[in-house]
Amino acid sequence: MTVALLLHRADGAPLSTSFRKAAFGAADPFARDREIAWEGPDSMSAGRVNFIGDLDVARFPHTETIVVLDGELSLTAAGGAPLVLGPGEGAVIARGTAVRILTGSRTLFVSCAAAAEGPNNSGITPLRADAAFKPSTPPPAETLLGLPPQCRSDNVFTDEQAEYRAGTWDSTPYHRVVRPHRLNEFMYLLAGGVRFASPDGSVLSANAGDALFVAQGAPIGWESSERVAKFYVVQSVQS
Repeated sequence: MTVALLLHRADGAPLSTSFRKAAFGAADPFARDREIAWEGPDSMSAGRVNFIGDLDVARFPHTETIVVLDGELSLTAAGGAPLVLGPGEGAVIARGTAVRILTGSRTLFVSCAAAAEGPNNSGITPLRADAAFKPSTPPPAETLLGLPPQCRSDNVFTDEQAEYRAGTWDSTPYHRVVRPHRLNEFMYLLAGGVRFASPDGSVLSANAGDALFVAQGAPIGWESSERVAKFYVVQSVQS
C-alpha cells in the first residue's frame, strides 16, 4: 500500500486516509473544525478544515499553509487588504500574524501547519499558480529511470525556525525509483498527474486538484508522463 496520504480527491472519490478530530496545539484557531491525517514529532501536521465563521486572531500561534477546496475564505492581516481565496487558491499565514479569518458559508480547505519558537516574519503570503519560476535541482541521476527532468520552483515563504518552506513547483515528465522521501512534504497538484509507487508494487494515482502528504523517510517512487505543477510545503527534519 502506498505511503502517500491522500488529503483530498478532486473527483470526490472516497479516501482511504484516516482523519482524527483534533486541535494543533492549545491555541489552534481551528480547533473545533480541524481533522488531522498526519502529525509528526517535529511539530508539523497535515489534514483538512471544514470552517464557517469569523475569527479575529491577535497572534496566529503557528505557521499554516491553506489551500481552499470548496467555498471562499477571506484572510486580512492587520493593516492590510483582504486576501480572498477561492477553490484551488492558497496562502501561508505566518506564526505571529494578527489576522481576521472570515467565511460567509462553510468552506473546506486542506492545510499543513508547523509550530516553532523564536523570531519569525509575520504576514500572509499568497501562493501563485502563475509563479515566477526559476530553475531548481532535479532528482539525483542515480534515482532516475530515464532522462533527467527540467524542474522549476518559486519558494515564496520560509519559516527558518520551523525549517518550513512553501511555494510553487513544476517539472517536465520523469520516472524515479522508490526511495526514502527526503523531507516532510505537503502537495496540492495544480496540473498534470503523478503515479506514486510503493515498495510492494502498489501505485497511487493523483491528478490536478488532489492534495497529498508524504512523510520524511517514507519509501515512495514518482512517475509522470506530462508537466506536473504543484503548491508545496516542505520541512527539513533533523536526523
